[in-house]
Order: sequence, then C-alpha cells, then structure tokens
Amino acid sequence: MSLREILQYSLWFLLYLVLQILILRNVVLFDYSFCFVYVACILLLPAETNRTLLLVLGFLTGLIVDVFYNTLGMHAAASTLVAYLRPFLVRIQLEAKNPDRVEIGLHQMGLGAFLSFLIPLVFVHHAMLFFVEMSHLGMILYTLLRIAASTLFTTLLILLLQLFSSK
Repeated sequence: MSLREILQYSLWFLLYLVLQILILRNVVLFDYSFCFVYVACILLLPAETNRTLLLVLGFLTGLIVDVFYNTLGMHAAASTLVAYLRPFLVRIQLEAKNPDRVEIGLHQMGLGAFLSFLIPLVFVHHAMLFFVEMSHLGMILYTLLRIAASTLFTTLLILLLQLFSSK
C-alpha cells in the first residue's frame, strides 16, 4: 500500500469517527433505529489488510466510540467481532465474484456484491451490540426490531457516503 492510500484511508477513518461522535450520536429514528456508521472504518479497509492489524483497529475504533458514548466496552466488543469475521466474508466474496479484485467499496464491487458484503457484517455488529446491551431476554422483540431498523439505517447511510465518495 502506498503512502497516498494510507493517508486516504486514515482520513476516511477519521471522518467516520468524527461523524459518529459529533453528529450521529444524537440521531435516533422513532426510538428504534440508531446509526453506527463508524463500523465502516473496519469494513472498507483493503481486502489484503493484515488480520492482526484489522483486529487492533477494530478494537481501537470501538474503544474510541466507547469513550465518547460511555458504554464500557460494548462497541469495542462488537467492532472486534466484525473485524474478526470480515476476512472470512472477504474471502467468500473474492472467490465467488472475481478473485483478482481486492478493492472493497460500492464503486469497485457493484451494488449487489457490496450489499451482500455489508449487510451481514453490519447486522452482526448491531446484534452483538444490542444483545450485550439488553443483558436479559425480557425485551427480545424490541431488541430484534432495534437490530433490524439500525442495520437498515446504518447500511443506507454507508451506501450514501459511498455514492458521494470518489472512486
């Protein structure tokens, strides 16, 4: 990876974190749908990113969000889980679609492949986050509705950000 690409990914990383912490922290739709766009920091890294680096970045990203949200490690756990599962889904995507393509993004993969990569990982992130927050099964339907609505909201916002970003 060149220095230009490292700077580009670092700026996107910072943009997603600042967007999450300053703006999206207070955005809740109908008391069900939360947007955690910071997960895109982990998901949109290059496919050849080292697994150890990916896990460390996932943990640190979640930890930074935890500090500002005062959530005691819930975001760090969910982000680390997504960082752990991401290489498996990347391998499946690359083998199924086009083995020589290593770029991850809407413009590079196309809408269908990008959504089939993005939705499961965003769903796993939100499921982990909300199930840890729930801590008991008393409100399971409410929690499932929050997971589905938040997955949809986060996915739509990541898609919009990808549409307006350059190739």
